[in-house]
Amino acid sequence: MLFSAPLKSNSQKIMLLGSGELGREVIIEAQRLGLETIAVDRYAHAPASSVAHRSHVINMQDKEALLEVIRFEKPDYILPEIEAISIDALFEAEKEGFNVIPNAEAVSKTMNRKNIRTFAAEELGLKTGPYKFVTTEKGMLEAAKELGFPCVIKPVMSSSGHGQSVVKSESDIPASWEVAKEARGDASELIVEAFVDFDYEITILTVRNGKETVFCEPIGHEQRDGDYVFSWQPMAMSEVALKKAQTMAKTVTDGLGGQGLFGVELFIKGDEVYFSELSPRPHDTGMVTLITQSQSEFALHLRAVLGLPLGFTFYGSGASAAYKTELHNCAPVIDVDDSLFSDNSYVRVFSKPEAHVGRRLCVALVYDEVEKALEKARDLIGKIKDA
Repeated sequence: MLFSAPLKSNSQKIMLLGSGELGREVIIEAQRLGLETIAVDRYAHAPASSVAHRSHVINMQDKEALLEVIRFEKPDYILPEIEAISIDALFEAEKEGFNVIPNAEAVSKTMNRKNIRTFAAEELGLKTGPYKFVTTEKGMLEAAKELGFPCVIKPVMSSSGHGQSVVKSESDIPASWEVAKEARGDASELIVEAFVDFDYEITILTVRNGKETVFCEPIGHEQRDGDYVFSWQPMAMSEVALKKAQTMAKTVTDGLGGQGLFGVELFIKGDEVYFSELSPRPHDTGMVTLITQSQSEFALHLRAVLGLPLGFTFYGSGASAAYKTELHNCAPVIDVDDSLFSDNSYVRVFSKPEAHVGRRLCVALVYDEVEKALEKARDLIGKIKDA
C-alpha cells in the first residue's frame, strides 16, 4: 500500500461523520498513517475536530448539507460515527462513487434498532429475546403486558442509552414514554424488549478487512441507564459460549458486509448466546483496548478500512471506567487525582467543550488482572470530580 502526506494533492482523506471521543481516537490513528482527516459534527469544537486537519459544523440530518460537505471535501473514506445522520445522503454519496464505511446499507440497518433487529432475527435467524415495535403510549402498554414485566423500552434510533428505560410495572409506562420521547435521534417508534434473563453481557469487537475476520478478546461491561460505565477484558466465559458468540458475530457482520470494526453486543446465559445490538464502528466499551492491546480498536478499525493486515498482540487484562459529570458547564474542568497516573493506569480526557449532567468527560484505564483492574478502576473514577 502507498502512504502519502496530508494536505497534498495526492493525500488520502478520511471524513468522520460524528466527532466525539471515539472519533477522536480514530483521527489520531489515521494521522499516524499519514491520512488527511476531516471531522464533521453538529456542534463546534467536538473532540475529534481538535485533532483533525479540518472540521465542519453542519446539521448532519440535513441531506443536502451533508452532501455539500462530502462533495466539497471529496474524501476517500466516509466513516459514520453516530446514528443521527441523513442515511439518504449516504446512499446518494455511495451512488456518486464515495466509499461509505462499511457501506450505506449496513449503516442504514444498524443506525435503527428496528432494522438491525429484524435483519438479525428474521433474516439471519439469530437468537434474540422477544420484542415488539410501537408508536404510541397505548401500544407500548399493550406490548409490555404481552411481553411481561420487567421489559426494556428503547427508541429505534438513539445512542449511548439516550431514551432507554426499564419498565417494572404498568405504572412506569407514562414516565418511560416521556423518557423515550426526549431521546437524541428519532423517537417516533420504540422497541419494547422482553427482559432476557442473562448472566452477563459482552461486546465482541469483530474486524473485517475484506480478506479475513478477526475477533478481540470478549469485553464484559456494566451499564447504567443503557450507557456503559465500566468495561473489562477479557470476560471470563466458557469456550462453548465464546465460540457461539464469535460465530454469531461473524454471521451478522458477514451479512452486513464491508470493511471496518463492528461492536457486536450479546447476552450470555450459560452457554446460550442472544443477539442484542450492533455498531458498525468502534464501541465505547472497547476503550479498554487502549491499554490491553498492541493495536486498539481504533487502530484496527483504520487497518480494516484500508485493507491492511489485522494482526495484533493482546498484552493482558485490564479495565476501563467512564467519568460522567454531574454539572452543566459551558467551560468544563475536571479535577483528576495524581494517583490515576501510575505504572499501570492513566486517564484519557475527551476535551468536550460543554458539559451536561451524565455526559462522559474522560475514561480511566487500568492494566492488571481483571478483578484487580476493575476494583482499581472503580476506585480511581471516584477520585475524579468536577472542578
